[in-house]
Amino acid sequence: MSSVDRVIRGNEAWSRSFDRGDLRAPPRLRAAVVTCMDCRLDPLRALGLDLGDAHVIRNAGAVVTDDVLRSLVISHWELGTVEALVVGHTACGMTAFTNETLRRKLGSSGLDATLDFLPFRDVEENVRAGVGRILASPLLPAPYAAHGFVYDVATGGLTPLA
Repeated sequence: MSSVDRVIRGNEAWSRSFDRGDLRAPPRLRAAVVTCMDCRLDPLRALGLDLGDAHVIRNAGAVVTDDVLRSLVISHWELGTVEALVVGHTACGMTAFTNETLRRKLGSSGLDATLDFLPFRDVEENVRAGVGRILASPLLPAPYAAHGFVYDVATGGLTPLA
């Protein structure tokens, strides 16, 4: 079965028992989660959250990019969130390559890329940098808060970063 067929069947099952049509767009906990796209991380379940509790923003590495800041600003000013949780994870693939190694791989396929893929070496350092970038944003003024965590893909545990 193709992934599209599986998604369609899964959605049909989901929609038959769907009872959340009354959820409002502003998240109940007034929080946004910035996390990685890694398929080993289910943000809602890993954080003990439910549908409607928080906005979830995902990208490769949980990197706080300009686009993540754009989403957080909208989340705050239009939908009332007051804090962000940046959640990185162990064994992140973003630590396994450099811009140069990925550009060489693309080049061997005849592709030319100058894009910065934003790899990093240390997950905790990346999370702390993301928290710092959020806290430094003039578009998210105090008392907007940001907190960092590392999720362990082997144990499911969550470690807060100071």
